[in-house]
Amino acid sequence: MTSPSPDPGLVARLRAAGCVFAEEEAALLEAEPVSEQEREEMVVRRVAGEPLELILGRAEFCGLRIRVAPGVFVPRQRSALVVDLVVESLREVVSPRVLDLCCGTGALGAAIASRVPSAEIWACDIDPVAVECARVNLASSGVPTGSTTGATGERVLLGDLFDPLPDDLVLDAIVANAPYVPTSRIQDMPPEARDHERRAALDGGADGLDVQRRVIEQAPKHLAPGGVLVIETGHEQAPVTASLMEGRGLVAEIHHDEELYATAVTGVAL
Repeated sequence: MTSPSPDPGLVARLRAAGCVFAEEEAALLEAEPVSEQEREEMVVRRVAGEPLELILGRAEFCGLRIRVAPGVFVPRQRSALVVDLVVESLREVVSPRVLDLCCGTGALGAAIASRVPSAEIWACDIDPVAVECARVNLASSGVPTGSTTGATGERVLLGDLFDPLPDDLVLDAIVANAPYVPTSRIQDMPPEARDHERRAALDGGADGLDVQRRVIEQAPKHLAPGGVLVIETGHEQAPVTASLMEGRGLVAEIHHDEELYATAVTGVAL
């Protein structure tokens, strides 16, 4: 049995508001178990430009339902490339330790955990709202999520990059979707991101690589031999990202996925 088509009037309202996937969004809004008044309020919010994910309170990513919160970076489908690269790198690693750095909602860590159940997932972010969101999304993978203070046994931590991690933690993979939009390009981003996600989750500095440089500078001392650093980046920035990894002794490789419109760079520790 096929699902009924969404209301043409609703589709037309969404399309007029600039929603590219108006039919799909209309179907999702109609499927919400809410009253007609509540649904109309949701439609009004969407027509005004609020991201659908925030209205629904969730995003779909790698087959998972990821909770989102106002201001927190909403996972993009292109980040599935990063998940694929990490999972491939862990094929022969027993009980790997993986860090989701600049974790936002924790979507990358949750997706990796769903495909590598033996993985011990760690996650860090500088935004306390993001950390709270990541706790929820990682809880189903068995990550201890009681507090963000860094006490023994907790693995979803609040802090700047690697700072909150135990000094003796050795990782088999580090995944980072650090902000990589050049400051001058923020104004050109879709309003769903520009107006509803925190600037710190988007702005990568003059060339977009300020945070990446810090990640790459610090990552090697946390990686086990053969461990991999995987960073999502822009197509034009990838050669610079790779060069920075090579400068820190990592064996770098650039990866593109045309279907996902995604680029990532891997750096393997010797």
